[in-house]
Amino acid sequence: MKRYLPFIIIVVVLVAVIAIFSVTLRRGNGGGDSGVGLANSNQPAQVAGNTTAPNQSTAGQSTPGQSPGQGGLTKPNVKVSSPVVLEEYGDYQCPPCGQLYPELKQIEHEYGDQVQIVFHHFPLTKIHKNAMAAAHAAEAARNQNKFWEMHDRLYRNQKEWVDQEDPRPIFLSYARQLNLKVEQFTSDMDSNLVDQRISADIQRGTAAGVTGTPTVFIDTYMLRYEATNPEGLRKGINAMLTRKATG
Repeated sequence: MKRYLPFIIIVVVLVAVIAIFSVTLRRGNGGGDSGVGLANSNQPAQVAGNTTAPNQSTAGQSTPGQSPGQGGLTKPNVKVSSPVVLEEYGDYQCPPCGQLYPELKQIEHEYGDQVQIVFHHFPLTKIHKNAMAAAHAAEAARNQNKFWEMHDRLYRNQKEWVDQEDPRPIFLSYARQLNLKVEQFTSDMDSNLVDQRISADIQRGTAAGVTGTPTVFIDTYMLRYEATNPEGLRKGINAMLTRKATG
C-alpha cells in the first residue's frame, strides 16, 4: 500500500486543481457581454432634470439583465427608431475625461443622429480642487444657451486652468469669447439653482453606481472602465444600433 501512496496523493491533487480551475472559469464568465464591455447595472442611469444633450431628448430605457449582444467596430448600416443614448458622468478637471472628450466628439461626427450624447456632472472635489467651479461655469453658460460651447472650452483648455488657485478669471474670459452677458454669467455661477443642478447629477450618478470618472452608460448599460476607449465605445454603440434596428 505504501508503494502506491505517492500516486494516490498525485491523483488527489490533480483532481483538486481541476475542480478549482473549473469554478474559477465559471466565475470569470459571469456578468455582461465581455466582447462589448457593457455591464448590466442594477440601477440604470436615468436622465437628469438638467440633462445636457444636443436635442434635449430623454434616454431610451433598456431592460436590465438582457445582453446587448456582440458589437463590431464597423458602424452597422441600419435604421433605428430612436438614437442610441451615450451618457457620460464627467469631471472637467479629470485627465482621463479630457482624453475621452475628443473621442466623443469624433463619435458624434461619425454617427450623426444615430447617437445622442448626454453629459452629467460628477466633479470629484476631494482630488480636483477646480472641478466644481468648472461645473458651475458650464451650468452658468447653459442659462444663456451656451452649455456645449463652454463644455468644449473647458475640456480643450483643461491644462490652462486646472492648476490655478482661482480659475474664475479664466472662465470669465471664456464667457466673453462666447459673447455671454458677463454680469449674468458671474451671478449664475454662484446661484443656488446651478448648485442644485450639479447636486442632482451627482446624486443620480451615485444611485446608478458611478464611483469615478469618466463613467459611460450606453442606453443605460454601464460601460466597463477597461472598455471606455475608442474600440469599446464603438462596440457598445454598434451592438445597441443592431439591437434597435427597425429593418
